[in-house]
Amino acid sequence: MTLPRVARLQQLVPPLKALLEGECCGWTNLANAAAAVFSATGWHWVGFYLVDEVKDNLVLGPFQGPVACTRLFRGKGVCASAWEQKKIQVVPDVQEFPGHVACSSASRSEVVLPVLNEDGKVVAVWDIDSAKVNDFTDAEVGALLDLTGLVSVKWNDWTWSI
Repeated sequence: MTLPRVARLQQLVPPLKALLEGECCGWTNLANAAAAVFSATGWHWVGFYLVDEVKDNLVLGPFQGPVACTRLFRGKGVCASAWEQKKIQVVPDVQEFPGHVACSSASRSEVVLPVLNEDGKVVAVWDIDSAKVNDFTDAEVGALLDLTGLVSVKWNDWTWSI
């Protein structure tokens, strides 16, 4: 019997924590985090946008799913809202979100979680899209918040050059 999606997300916490603690390359860790959630859930798109402080926008980071927008800008879309408001954004129907940036026409609902460094600054957002309307439960968002916390707590320990 297949476990409910929330249980699969909760089961990711121990192995993802071990992966993130065992590797110092931030790019590698974000790639594994995105792949773990994508594989466990079957959601349409799972990935990260990183804050580009020089250009004052979000730049595409590691992800799983179809080709994505490379840059997202302040005041436009769900990811920018999570970044600017420093708050989780849960959008049951992206067509109802004013200013939604449609990187994929198949995306119908979305959750975006800000990734904070140890100083409480938003350094990235974790963007998750579903091809179904209203596809994220409160429990799933809670599990995603737990996974995002694993990324946040290690962020300042990672290196970003290769």
